[in-house]
Amino acid sequence: MNSWVIRSAIESDLDSIMALEHECFPVDAWSRENMHFEILAHHTHYLVAHIGADLVAFAGLSKVPGSDQSDIQTIAVADSLRGRGLGKQLMSQLLSEARRLHAAEVFLEVRADNLPAQKLYESLGFEHIDTRKRYYQPDNVDAWVMRLQFAKGSIGREPIVLGIESSCDETGVGIVRGSTLLANVISSSMDEHSRFGGVVPEIAARAHLEALQPTLHQALAAAKLSLKDIDAIAVTNGPGLGGALMVGVGAAKALSVALDKPIYAVNHLVGHVGVDILERGKLETPTIALLVSGGHTSLLLVRDLLDDVELLGETIDDAAGEAFDKVARVLGLKYPGGPEIDRAAVGGDPKAIRFPRGLSLPKDMEKHRYNFSFSGLKTAVARWVESAETRGESINKADVAASFREAVADVLVTKAVNACLDYGVPRLLLGGGVVANSRLRELAAEKCAEHGIELRIPALSLCTDNGAMIAALGAQLMMAGRQPSSLNFGADSTLPVTSVQTH
Repeated sequence: MNSWVIRSAIESDLDSIMALEHECFPVDAWSRENMHFEILAHHTHYLVAHIGADLVAFAGLSKVPGSDQSDIQTIAVADSLRGRGLGKQLMSQLLSEARRLHAAEVFLEVRADNLPAQKLYESLGFEHIDTRKRYYQPDNVDAWVMRLQFAKGSIGREPIVLGIESSCDETGVGIVRGSTLLANVISSSMDEHSRFGGVVPEIAARAHLEALQPTLHQALAAAKLSLKDIDAIAVTNGPGLGGALMVGVGAAKALSVALDKPIYAVNHLVGHVGVDILERGKLETPTIALLVSGGHTSLLLVRDLLDDVELLGETIDDAAGEAFDKVARVLGLKYPGGPEIDRAAVGGDPKAIRFPRGLSLPKDMEKHRYNFSFSGLKTAVARWVESAETRGESINKADVAASFREAVADVLVTKAVNACLDYGVPRLLLGGGVVANSRLRELAAEKCAEHGIELRIPALSLCTDNGAMIAALGAQLMMAGRQPSSLNFGADSTLPVTSVQTH
């Protein structure tokens, strides 16, 4: 598990930066004066990484206003941390900054004998374009000149990406230009599942087949574009329901081949995190992300959207949304259970019944500090209702609904806030359909304000499963110079969150 924190460099970092500079470049280290100027210059952007009080890496970018070129000035990582992804994370953040500053291409120089660094830069999309003989003195080592050209769309410099989402019961098609939302159309098959009290995979897959074409046409109309304007296709290939995913993947591949456009197979859960880009232009990192839906309850630590997403915890049984559906059925409410319980809880006393908080006891915290369990809570509600009915007592549905909702919200928010505090991360992002729950939003706002944590809740249309979040993630990969996926990828119902893109 990575334990470093990356932030912008400040003047007081200079002594530590110079110590690491001499450690990494003993022969040709920069002078203190040059480094001081670089850190403070208006045209540069320097980052440092530290573990506790120890500065363990730094990197810098130069971008002169008015120029469409930028340069990686330097990058240094302590020897003990090389090969652990820190250099790639620093580079990714510098490339994101270059893109934000409207650079069209990024240049760097690297020693011809530094194969690990060359491989790193090539993995980020750089290509070797020139060689400067005996550039590094006094070693007489050649320098490779490498260049990354950012992808350009048909309109301006930002690519137009069409995203397809079909992981569960919502067919989503979204279109973005860079980080700007152009269209977000969702077709839900929820009504078809309601008589079964939950999502039926076969019904979901068939509904996607029927909905994809009209949803695609609606999205194009909303964006006032045609298929020829699209620069790339992005699609969810996992995690989710296998059959449902296959429909979206098949449609995306067909479009990619027919239009001769690159395709990006991306992770559904990471898409929920990246959607914040569509509201404020970029994702502030590091961030803790709490994703709560009918199929997933996941707690993530996101240090870098494209390269460093860590799963801290997840549900070990029922997801939160699934628990809402099952408890709604116990109370005689309709599917889906989330909004029904939210309505039923109005006027109820959340303290009327003390339902259990799964995996929150001291004995659970060592192994399951960030994991969730709602199966026991669901059973506790069912037994309470059954016991009351056996005794012939009338059931106050508002109190039961409010008490159940409070237990779910309490566990979700407490574990998420604990993660923010434990990892020193000052922001929390909520995503997933259950975020529509009013008490969850209210409690999250209260607890985050109490601990000085920034709370980010995207618009509800961007919280539920949607194609816009997939398009946004695909656009970020494309603009960062990442290679598109091949057509060999498939649907992966258990795709791990660490796999942002499937090649």
